[in-house]
Amino acid sequence: MDNSALISIGLARYVKAVAEEIGVPPEGTEFEVSDTATAYLGLEGPGPDLMLLWNEKRGWSIAVETDPTEAPLVIAHLGMPLVPPPDAVARFVDDVLAGKPGSPEPEFGVTHDRNRLATRLSDYL
Repeated sequence: MDNSALISIGLARYVKAVAEEIGVPPEGTEFEVSDTATAYLGLEGPGPDLMLLWNEKRGWSIAVETDPTEAPLVIAHLGMPLVPPPDAVARFVDDVLAGKPGSPEPEFGVTHDRNRLATRLSDYL
């Protein structure tokens, strides 16, 4: 199996594990593996439409959708590691919803290392 297939399977299962930990139903999740692997989970919370976003360059962040035609406004980053355990992601969401600040935006560079990503997601295969 090639890295793209491994990443797709691993990311699907990782996103499912994170969603279950947070309490997001399957229909509130999406993921895609193309030139960049990404994931989306819709969050229930006070105020505007909140979303939990993940990508292979920056990891997890929480964003607000201000207008469907504009990019979401990121309000908090989880930081390293790139693929943290689902319970760590859930704590991050709880902390941000409770008003605690996130970490600074991670600086991962622009190199895509699909072998490393496949290894990080291998626990979910």
